[in-house]
Amino acid sequence: MTLVSEEFPDEVPLRAEEITIPADVTPERVPTHIVDYSEAEQSDEQLFQEISKANVICIVYSVNNKKSIDKVTSHWIPLINDRTDKDSRVPLILVGNKSDLVEHSSMETILPIMNQYSEIETCVECSAKNLKNISELFYYAQKAVLHPTGPLYCPEEKEIKPACAKALTRIFKVSDLDNDGILNDNELNFFQRTCFNTPLAPQALEDVKNVVRKNMTDGVRDNGLTLKGFLFLHTLFIQRGRHETTWTVLRRFGYDDDLELTQEYLFPPLKIPPDCTTELNHNAYLFLQSVFDKHDKDRDCALSPDELKDLFRVFPYMPWGPDVNSTVCTSDQGWITYQGYLSQWTLTTYLDVQRCLEYLGYLGYSIICEQESQAAAITVTRDKKIDLQKKQTQRNVFCCNVFGASGSGKSGFLQAFLGRNLVVSHLHLLWFTFTFIHLLHEVFPDSEFLSDADLCCDVVCLVYDISNPSSFEFCADIFKRYFMDSKTPCMVIAAKSDLHEVKQHYSQSPLEFCKRHKIPPPQSFTCNTADAPNKDIYTKLTTMAMYPHVTQADLKSSNFWLRASVGATVFAVLGFAMYRALLKQR
Repeated sequence: MTLVSEEFPDEVPLRAEEITIPADVTPERVPTHIVDYSEAEQSDEQLFQEISKANVICIVYSVNNKKSIDKVTSHWIPLINDRTDKDSRVPLILVGNKSDLVEHSSMETILPIMNQYSEIETCVECSAKNLKNISELFYYAQKAVLHPTGPLYCPEEKEIKPACAKALTRIFKVSDLDNDGILNDNELNFFQRTCFNTPLAPQALEDVKNVVRKNMTDGVRDNGLTLKGFLFLHTLFIQRGRHETTWTVLRRFGYDDDLELTQEYLFPPLKIPPDCTTELNHNAYLFLQSVFDKHDKDRDCALSPDELKDLFRVFPYMPWGPDVNSTVCTSDQGWITYQGYLSQWTLTTYLDVQRCLEYLGYLGYSIICEQESQAAAITVTRDKKIDLQKKQTQRNVFCCNVFGASGSGKSGFLQAFLGRNLVVSHLHLLWFTFTFIHLLHEVFPDSEFLSDADLCCDVVCLVYDISNPSSFEFCADIFKRYFMDSKTPCMVIAAKSDLHEVKQHYSQSPLEFCKRHKIPPPQSFTCNTADAPNKDIYTKLTTMAMYPHVTQADLKSSNFWLRASVGATVFAVLGFAMYRALLKQR
């Protein structure tokens, strides 16, 4: 009642009516409902209902009444704890009222109680009569809800809790833009501006580092803040009652009250209409380049297992398994190269954009690039039907599904796309092989029917083994059942062309079949070479995907291939030139 009227009431009722403090008059800008309780007027059941609804509870005792103080531990705290879950205790504020009636403080009696019960956020002495600490009391109550100590700090151990340390460690790594293990002045200023919308003055920066230097030997190195120094500062903030500083940082980097990254942070809304695909835009590739660059310690344009592990240390799990090394470009040691790294990101964006958003969230894309969310990294392409109408495409990533009977040479064909011949290829269950502009997907004939995902692609590749007389029949059957009446361009690959060609056990030869169905003639291919396999076929497949409007008859024209292949080659060269330019920047 004193809080609302700002004067001490002469007559105090047994219980005050519920009071609501509007958001615009509180420092934290949140509305606050204050509910009083009177044992004389209310039942235990009403009390228990209010406890279950409360975000914070103030236990008021009289500083001049020992029985009142004793009742805090003998009655009130046990009663409240019995009706709240142990893992989610309601924060408590101990309020010593009537401080105007005594000369001494009750803090000596109260401090042991605070140390005994971790759910007690703070204790404040006040006087309703003298208006002392009344508004402060309710500010602390708000603060206990919005910036609780419990998830952050263990008072018994006098250190931050493991979950808090883990979250702050990720924040440190994301903010360490050059990955040298320290936050230099530029990185500290960027961090400060990101979290608090204001940079630190040079002297303020030095003052912060001096505080760390005075308290620990390895908190500052090369005039930069180490991880230990960073964690120490936040421990100091919490110990000095400035929990809001740490909470502001945690929430800016996407954490909720349980110190988990929120679903809203990891999965921002992104509308993808039917028949549209998703790609990373230029700014996203630049960001991913900077992430690669800061972890490629030996500057060999490839990520060793240790470097890759360090890159993904900001993730709660390892997102890439060893199978990734088989689907992208790798170095002679089998390590993922810069091109292979970007290709894997391209694949993830194309096949599972939600996972891509999640991964970019872990890396702090929206914070480092100063975007509203990582959805800003994604380009949603237009409907493929519009590409056909306009006879041109704006897409940069194309999907080619590769069909063929077991043993026809599909896996070798896909590995050759990465420049691997038969000697260095390794067989795996499933291949996704791609560069900046093309993605190859091997479809295994494990089922009698193909799924919509198997049929959804930009170009189809039908592979048969020229040395196996039964191999082509599978390709012919797939084409006639699924692609004969579709607008998806198809190409037939005569694989293992280094072997002796035998007659196929089919009513038509592969060449006659292609002529009848207006498909380009079979393309000879082998990966059984000493050098890297020829990549002309992949240029042709890219061309067919880039020009979806072209008829099958046009695809037979040598003039078309001459014109279109130049365009596709230029496109590929531009992609490679972009890759080289990014390397040069590094």
